[in-house]
Amino acid sequence: MIPNNEILAGLIEGSPYPIFLILGDDLIVAVANAATLKAWGKDKSVVGKSFSEALPELKDQPFESLLRQVMATGEPYYAVNDRADFLIDGQIKVSYFTFSYQPLKDANGHIIGVVCYATDVTGLVESAEKIKELGEQALLMNAQLASNNRKLEAFNEELATINEELTESNHLLELSEARFKNLILQAPFAICVISANNLIVTAVNARYLELVGKKREQLDGASIWAGVPEAAELYAPIMQEVIRSGIAYSAKEAKVTLIRNGRPEQVFIDFTYEPVFDVSGNVSAVMVVGIDVSEKVNARKAIEEVEERIRLAVEAADIGTYEYRFSTDDFVASERFSEIIGLKSGLTRKDLVDQYHPEDKKLSDQALAEAKTTGRILYEARLLHQGGMVKWVRFQAKVYFDENGQPERTLGTAIDITQHKALQQQKDDFISIASHELKTPITSLKASLQLITKLKEHPNQAVFPKLLDQATRSMNKISELVDDLLNVSKMNQGQIELKKSRFKVADMLERAFSHIGETSKYSLVLEGDLQESAFADEHRIEQVVVNLVNNAIKYAPESHSIFMSIKNEGEAIKITVRDTGPGIPPDKIPQLFDRYYRADASGKQISGLGLGLYISAEIVERHGGQIGVDSVLGAGSSFWFTLPMLS
Repeated sequence: MIPNNEILAGLIEGSPYPIFLILGDDLIVAVANAATLKAWGKDKSVVGKSFSEALPELKDQPFESLLRQVMATGEPYYAVNDRADFLIDGQIKVSYFTFSYQPLKDANGHIIGVVCYATDVTGLVESAEKIKELGEQALLMNAQLASNNRKLEAFNEELATINEELTESNHLLELSEARFKNLILQAPFAICVISANNLIVTAVNARYLELVGKKREQLDGASIWAGVPEAAELYAPIMQEVIRSGIAYSAKEAKVTLIRNGRPEQVFIDFTYEPVFDVSGNVSAVMVVGIDVSEKVNARKAIEEVEERIRLAVEAADIGTYEYRFSTDDFVASERFSEIIGLKSGLTRKDLVDQYHPEDKKLSDQALAEAKTTGRILYEARLLHQGGMVKWVRFQAKVYFDENGQPERTLGTAIDITQHKALQQQKDDFISIASHELKTPITSLKASLQLITKLKEHPNQAVFPKLLDQATRSMNKISELVDDLLNVSKMNQGQIELKKSRFKVADMLERAFSHIGETSKYSLVLEGDLQESAFADEHRIEQVVVNLVNNAIKYAPESHSIFMSIKNEGEAIKITVRDTGPGIPPDKIPQLFDRYYRADASGKQISGLGLGLYISAEIVERHGGQIGVDSVLGAGSSFWFTLPMLS
């Protein structure tokens, strides 16, 4: 069976983490494993030298004083992510380590040195080769000892001297074994050594016990799978394969469910099963080295989840994203950004700015100039696409600058706000129209009421009725405008209920015409299937007809006859309101039923909010019908709508 000191020496030399031993007041480098030498950028020639001679570049750094502090006080020193500058291949290399300086004591409790443990997982894969190398050295030493034994038989006179040397060597080996065992116990990462013959744990440190959530008496000297049964099903076959093949097994972020503190807990571990070979080349033990990376994995998953939420939010908001680098003048843009801009990937900033409306080309440079103070970009620009189409885009970004204050890159978003701008313009237009339309009747009403107030003490029978009539007309006009606004609001909120009943269409048309006024200037002409009835909300349909008749009178004031026809078309009833006015230009017809639109073919200002036809269209569509207009310039217009023939 391989001596314990060989295993321990192999563990230190083969460890993927930097470990070194400093002895004596002169701070002699007594042990420095391969990971340490690699981190220092030095070879083994530094072993036996003083710390300052081995690493002269650390002269102005605190490590030597910290070693002396630990030697003097006996207090361990811990550091997390500390910086060390090493001279490697002729250049200073900056590195960071999480390490501890642990005092090393002899059997009498005197401090004889300092052991340094540093976290470095990259060297674990080299441990097998280092252990093999030590095994070969042990074979060579055994052969040399055998040769010495043969020489002892021939030279008895040298026996006493050789025995003394062997005794000293054994003492040193025992001391070395004790030191190595102490190194394992104090290592800042989890280590467990398992016998290959019976899977008994021969050495385990506190970090490993903490990792698997077990007490020392549950593992030390016991079967590994009896101590950690919850991991046996998955990892027992893997360990057996390492023992059989002699090939190490490593896992990154392995998900394991362990029983810790009496309850199952899911953890993520970076670990290695490393075979340890005896002098015969057989696997005598398995070294398990592990680190709990659950915090790192959970943090990364949390970041990934946040990124996914941001991505979904960006997609839901219909936002285009981009990154622009000033040094290369290139964009890395999302698919949605390219769609908004109207350019393919690989565009430059000039390509983008060339799309801007001439009046907006300066906005990008102005925003960038302001960003040198604020660090942010926010502006809206018009983009000109093929066919002269204008698209409004809002750009918002954060600018990152180099140490000289020059812009280095930009991370930003783009949103198509064309529809928003159109709605905003509609709102502005509506406010302007509503203010204008309400101002006239309110002013007239106010003037009438003021005059009536003055005349109430001495009524003038000739003037008083006229003022009342004028006030009434103004009030009716205000009421009509407010009703239009309320109807639109209710429609937008889905609050209009249809109360359907069966009624005779011709009677409804006559009532609708009577609401226009009592003037004899206009006359109603009813045509078509006058006996037809409809199943609909009579009040709402009458409102549609009133709007169409008002529209005819407003835009065709010289058409003294208003023609209304009823036609049964089988599955629907078609109702038409026709005038003989000037007609409507073809380019205005598509917008007639839009909100706030007012056709003005004559160039005269037409009163109203532009809501009548829009409201009528909404009412008809909610009944499941259709609405439209046929017009010929100089020959009049026919506004029509249909209602389904429902029983």
